[in-house]
Amino acid sequence: METLNGVFSAINGVVWGPLMLVLLLGVGLYLQLGLKLMPIRKLGVGFSLMFQGRVSSKGDESEGEISPFNALMTALSATIGTGNIAGVATAIALGGPGAVFWMWITALVGMATKFAEAVLAVRYREVDDLGNHVGGPMFYIRNGLGRKWAWLGAAFAFFGAIAAFGIGNTVQSNSVADALDASFGLPSWITGVVIMVLAGAVILGGIKRIAKVAGKLVPIMGIAYVAAGIVVLIVNASEIGSAFGMIFYYAFNPHAAMGGFAGAAVMAAIRFGVARGIFSNEAGLGSAPIAHAAAQTKNPVRQGLIAMLGTFIDTIIVCSITALVILTSTVWETGEAGASLTALSFEAALPGIGNHIVSIALAIFAFTTILGWSFYGEKCFEYLFGVRSIMLYRVLFVLAIPVGAMAQLGFIWLMADTFNAMMAIPNLIALALLSPIVFRLTRDYFDGKEVLPGEER
Repeated sequence: METLNGVFSAINGVVWGPLMLVLLLGVGLYLQLGLKLMPIRKLGVGFSLMFQGRVSSKGDESEGEISPFNALMTALSATIGTGNIAGVATAIALGGPGAVFWMWITALVGMATKFAEAVLAVRYREVDDLGNHVGGPMFYIRNGLGRKWAWLGAAFAFFGAIAAFGIGNTVQSNSVADALDASFGLPSWITGVVIMVLAGAVILGGIKRIAKVAGKLVPIMGIAYVAAGIVVLIVNASEIGSAFGMIFYYAFNPHAAMGGFAGAAVMAAIRFGVARGIFSNEAGLGSAPIAHAAAQTKNPVRQGLIAMLGTFIDTIIVCSITALVILTSTVWETGEAGASLTALSFEAALPGIGNHIVSIALAIFAFTTILGWSFYGEKCFEYLFGVRSIMLYRVLFVLAIPVGAMAQLGFIWLMADTFNAMMAIPNLIALALLSPIVFRLTRDYFDGKEVLPGEER
């Protein structure tokens, strides 16, 4: 076991090392420049399409299983999770306040990545033997790059099917169990069983039920968490200017040790800001396009404009609220890290309830992440083994939830984190090679030409 742990640790150090972060940022920056900053310039158009997409356009119902809005909510259900609470806190604890600036940069670049992923997912999606639309990196690799690249799509599907059990299941249930035990003294096995029953009732119903729950739960939980954060910022209003000052100053200047904070070099701010930003919004990992491929739309670019909002909402809005709550308190200087740092920061401004707010938010965020990732893993498994394997995967996924809640997850976390990063490699290769198609379809859309999926199969 020690040998296996050492092997995965070595691989993890490479796949989440500086080279991967440069690759993720580099492809995103290339796409953003190739699109002439369109994802930033057309942000308002994206929000307009999102609200219109709550109900599919007439005639689009036959083109997918869920509304464009619910496709975004399903993708957000998987991305708004522990990264928004624990990930931001870890970035600040290890990289200093400057890490937040680099999280923002990652998000602005990642909007172009998410846009391209969704465009290609709808463009190259297929209809499976059950009559459902399926897509994602494995399909746009095979259908966009040709059959000789099919092995790369299969590699993505393999990594995705395994990563879902870790990053999207056992790690999440374990986080919820720890939070509820710390705040309310609830035994881990009870938490695990309750999540298994609730998640199972949704997951076993497939994408339509997942999307229906996500479409209601994600907006409510997101707005509630942001609202709680704004209340904290009103309490700490006098410190907001100072917090922004620290974010911008320490993004380019080393931070000396103070209190319990160990200090951080500029490279640490960049490294942890980018890494935690990617961990939170998943831009470039290739997970979100699996959900967007099921959208009821005939237009790949329109879905791309909606998809890019996922990165903006996750990082620029939700993660920023967490970061400002932390930086307007003094708790971060004590050496605390992870979810406990966020909880203590809320508690400092809202004594008696702040800690509970974070625990409940973490529980709901993690629950919806389990729902979203169950669909990602299922579609990867289906790609490898066919539609008959779907129910088997769903059952195994649901049964793994209480195991995660009660287990010590050191090795599982390491393995899942490694496979999660390895999903990104095939996806980034495909995005770079298929970028001319993304650029052309985008030009055609904004020139008023008709853009339809699957014209060049």
